[in-house]
Amino acid sequence: MRLDPSCYNISVSQTAICRITKKPFEISDKEADFCKKLGVPLPTTSPEERLRALMATRNEWKLYRRKCDATGQDIISAYPSDSPFKVYNNTTWWGDTWDALSFGRNFDLNKPFFEQFADLQKVVPREGTSIFNSENCDYNSHIRQSKNCFLNSLVAKCEDTHYSYWIVNDKDVMDCGYTNDSTLCYDCSDINNCYNCAALYEANDCNDCFFSFQMHGCHNCIFCANLVNKDFYIFNKQVSKEEFEMMKMKIFNGTLGSWQKAYEDFLKLRTDAIQQGVHTLKCEKSTGDHIYNCKNCKNCFDSFESEDCENTISSADSKDIYSSYSAGWQRCEVVYNCCVSRNSTNIAFCTYTWFSTNLRYCDSCVSCQDCFGCIGLRHKQHCILNKQYTKEEYEKLVPQITEKMKQTGDWGEFFPPALSPYAYNETSAADFFPLNKEEAAARGWRWREPDQKEYLPATKEILACKKCGKNYKIIPQEAKFYVRMNLPTPVKCPSCRHAARMAMRNAPHLYERACSKCEDKFESTFSPDKEGKIYCEKCYRTEIY
Repeated sequence: MRLDPSCYNISVSQTAICRITKKPFEISDKEADFCKKLGVPLPTTSPEERLRALMATRNEWKLYRRKCDATGQDIISAYPSDSPFKVYNNTTWWGDTWDALSFGRNFDLNKPFFEQFADLQKVVPREGTSIFNSENCDYNSHIRQSKNCFLNSLVAKCEDTHYSYWIVNDKDVMDCGYTNDSTLCYDCSDINNCYNCAALYEANDCNDCFFSFQMHGCHNCIFCANLVNKDFYIFNKQVSKEEFEMMKMKIFNGTLGSWQKAYEDFLKLRTDAIQQGVHTLKCEKSTGDHIYNCKNCKNCFDSFESEDCENTISSADSKDIYSSYSAGWQRCEVVYNCCVSRNSTNIAFCTYTWFSTNLRYCDSCVSCQDCFGCIGLRHKQHCILNKQYTKEEYEKLVPQITEKMKQTGDWGEFFPPALSPYAYNETSAADFFPLNKEEAAARGWRWREPDQKEYLPATKEILACKKCGKNYKIIPQEAKFYVRMNLPTPVKCPSCRHAARMAMRNAPHLYERACSKCEDKFESTFSPDKEGKIYCEKCYRTEIY
């Protein structure tokens, strides 16, 4: 799709008022130029609201039992049995027994685009869960090249991992998030290349470290923070090997009381210690948090090896990505307002796009080019609402559709909440941008009420979460892990444990605040009213290294 940008009256004004929150937000000249090149109008909502809308189309954590609508077999799916959509098991959805073109229909210029897209949504089959090239991993969301994993989300190349989120190349990991190349770790977050650790946060290249954070190249440490290349430390003080082992045995005795007391001490230590205002490494002219090897990236989070990106969460090996969630893994270029893009170029207002080019308002399309408003297509070109057109017909009809969308105020807007395939509290938006039921409803999203069958009184055979009351179970491999690590059985369900880990990370929002040491202004994910020792990058590195 090559739309002529000259037909749009695009301003490069630096501020606008979000139509949802009614608060001002910034539109950079760079973003305005990008929109002009794509032939789309400037955004009408703030970066946070754009990301919220994207993430509200992705269920990363909830799984349900239901029937496959193609085979009738029992499957595990991201869609509950009462979902209005057709859902196929993975093998069938990716197979050749059905053709998404068979659901194609004419575009009616007298009806709003989103209304016609919603009708198409109801008939085109959807993928049950995203599981690829994995063994014994049926009970997972978005997992590939893994083995013997249970109830994880966003996993690649892992083995024997459970209840974890955004993990890559890990083994024997339990209740962790954002971990890479690590083994035998429990309740850790944002760690890389670590071994035999528990309650370790923001760490690299550490072994046998517990209840510590912001550690680098350390071994045998407990209750420590901001150490580099240290061995046998407790509360940031050198100890003997015997003293370390005694403290470790005292904490890791398998009792819940010892674990909870240690965690309380860790939280106090974390509050009192110096904090990095943001976590960046080898970045040039970039702002955000947890970004690595990035250049010219603004307001980006959990991203690496990317260039010229703005307002993104989770980009990898990508360039020119704006207002998008999860772009890359393989390289993406020129992506705007999209959720989950892989090896795609020049796409806008799309969800789940693989190996595609020149798409607008498409969902779950693979290896497609020049398509508009399509769902579930593979290896297709010049399609609109899943109907095949000639190149000439396509290039004549698309401008008519966009003109109609401009008249209704839909052109340039992401899919409205009513078209999200999930309830708000089923999606990743609930983790990153929490709303309660009333707030979600006021913005147009559905809300899924809990299944009362999952809330039975606790017995010897049935555990009940101490926080939400939901029942959960301990699988055999999990029990073995707790024995191996001398850990108590958790008293919260996996969902509440996941929520607690996510709460330990700052929300993806930058504030201007003063460095607690030099008092220079800098952008941080810590709000200005957050108390504590919040250092800018220069002061932090000077203090620690």
